[in-house]
Amino acid sequence: MSTDIVFHTLAALVYIALATYLWRPLEAGQVLAHRSKTARMGLLLGIVLQGIALYVSVLPNQQLHLSWVLALSVAIWLGLIVFWLESLIVAIDGLQLLLLPFAAFICVLAAIFHTSHLIAHDSQPALRSHLLVALAAYGLITIAALQSMLMAATDYYLHNPQKSSRPASPLRRAWRRMLLAQPSLMAQEQLLFRIIWVAFITLSLAVLSGGLISLATTGKLMPFDHKTVFTLLSWVTFGVLLLGRHIRGWRGRIALRYTLLGFAFVVLSYSGSRFVIEFILQR
Repeated sequence: MSTDIVFHTLAALVYIALATYLWRPLEAGQVLAHRSKTARMGLLLGIVLQGIALYVSVLPNQQLHLSWVLALSVAIWLGLIVFWLESLIVAIDGLQLLLLPFAAFICVLAAIFHTSHLIAHDSQPALRSHLLVALAAYGLITIAALQSMLMAATDYYLHNPQKSSRPASPLRRAWRRMLLAQPSLMAQEQLLFRIIWVAFITLSLAVLSGGLISLATTGKLMPFDHKTVFTLLSWVTFGVLLLGRHIRGWRGRIALRYTLLGFAFVVLSYSGSRFVIEFILQR
């Protein structure tokens, strides 16, 4: 068994164990705050294990290898790092209950579909920098999308108290307790827009560097292909959202919809195409 499979599997087990650990107090009617230190240390362990797996997968023999599932793994890994740093300042442990199962699922996929392809001209520093910036933007947008889903669930719960009072299964009761343990929607919204601003700047750098590399190699600033189209659609979506936030004070459900739409475009710009090519068409 190769090293990347082992460490991706270990990371998945850590994420699953940590998610289970966080769910138990909720089932007992407790809150997450008193477990925040343990949760941060457990998350850090998973991040380190996944980081080792990605290093041996993406950079074997000092060469650059990528695939659709490795792109997802890198994205969620960078997102988890951002979340871990934010958790040192803000009590957002409840977000882990969405992040951890998703991260475990991606790690399992990376262990199963561990084949990758060599990136052409990977020795060029400019291309390596572009890919690093692009994957960083991808990870930040992923964490913003997950934060949006949590906010949407919290908003629905707060605006439908009559449904919340009905008898429910233990799992649904734990879900309600998790939503109640979250920071206020205003605090979550401020956190969301901080992430979106950084993601937008990073995505702008990715678009600019990608255009310059394309111009140097093909003579075209923006080649007309699905990857470029979806990337630009995502950039425009987040740009409109931030402009609307600044000019018209957009927030709440409008912000959530734009965030999820921008995330969908980012996913389609790379992972969707690579999934079709590598998994469905077997190329």
